[in-house]
Amino acid sequence: MKTFAQTINLVDDPKIIEKYEKYHKNVWPEVIKSLKTIGIKRMEIFRISNQLFMYCQAEDNFDPKNDFQKYTKKNPKADEWNELMSTFQRKVPQASPEMWWMPIKLVFDSEWF
Repeated sequence: MKTFAQTINLVDDPKIIEKYEKYHKNVWPEVIKSLKTIGIKRMEIFRISNQLFMYCQAEDNFDPKNDFQKYTKKNPKADEWNELMSTFQRKVPQASPEMWWMPIKLVFDSEWF
């Protein structure tokens, strides 16, 4: 099992943040199905203020850089979800032009010891 983490910001507006969270309490089933078809086993998203932190568990052969956005190609409804969620989100300053969610480097794992 492989794990990875990413971050992105939300539009810094309490009403938009509330709406984003409501959507995530009722994620469209097609989105979950599409994520599973590309190898995502579990996804968790945490929030502090307007910053999101996403933690995923995926199959060992999963490559976040190349495989993650394939879930939108597998299902038009997942693509629609992705487009909708992007209206709530804003890149972090460290993100390159081609990145949306910014990968976060793993620097500690208690399992290493």
